[in-house]
Amino acid sequence: MPLFYQLLLRTATHDFFRGNYVSDVANLIPDPFLPYVGTSAFAHKGGLHVSAMAKWVHSYQHIDPAKVGNKPKVLVSELSGRRNIIQKAKELGFNILLKSETVHKLLKHVKLMESRGFQYESAEASFELLLHRAKPDYKPPFELVDFMVVVERKRRPAGSKSAEDMLSEAMVKVMVGGEIIHTAAEGNGPVNALDRALRKALLQFYPALTKIRLADYKVRILEENVGTESKVRVFIESTDGINEWQTVGSSTDIIEATWLALADSLEYWLLKHKESTGQSPT
Repeated sequence: MPLFYQLLLRTATHDFFRGNYVSDVANLIPDPFLPYVGTSAFAHKGGLHVSAMAKWVHSYQHIDPAKVGNKPKVLVSELSGRRNIIQKAKELGFNILLKSETVHKLLKHVKLMESRGFQYESAEASFELLLHRAKPDYKPPFELVDFMVVVERKRRPAGSKSAEDMLSEAMVKVMVGGEIIHTAAEGNGPVNALDRALRKALLQFYPALTKIRLADYKVRILEENVGTESKVRVFIESTDGINEWQTVGSSTDIIEATWLALADSLEYWLLKHKESTGQSPT
């Protein structure tokens, strides 16, 4: 922990001097990995840790996180136990009993998906969707029937400014309320084409989706030793101008991984919008 922060915490007499106050004054982004006070210093991932924390909150924490403007954070991963699922669900407004069949099924499903390349630590929106999908009465706002993405390289006539031109086109079939919608769209690359085709299908039912835009797109190679055959993990960060959320997809096909993360992003926003307004975002 930097000496400046140590001295500040020792001499401070008011809570507003603690935590991220110095970063705010200095116009710096708080470092989540800062020792002792950073967000990650209070993150709990292992099932044993979270179970112990549920019994005695100080068992795996060096200080009260509130003293440095922080709070405990439970992560859901392949190392999770039932307590991770319950604590994270509680943070998201779900009440699940420790010995319920729902917890057992969710934990088993999370471990299965993590083995397939998904990662929910940085994609809480995708995890929250798992909780909703575990409800017997949950009905998704849309369902994928199939999609196809075509990428074509064309040579331009002699004399043109560019010798080659790339064309990406996506065709999507989705089901909304029992009705199958078939749309196609071109885009600046396959991801943009897929996004446009999906939105084109959904906007006639959910016009408010025009607020959503992609803020960040990341691809991770999961098996370096197999080269181009490797599975990939896609993280998508989306925003509606007010809130931001992260979703994840994984597959040996980068387009399918993108589709899974993209579909989660739109489904999550439609769900949260309906919860906040009590009606579909039309």
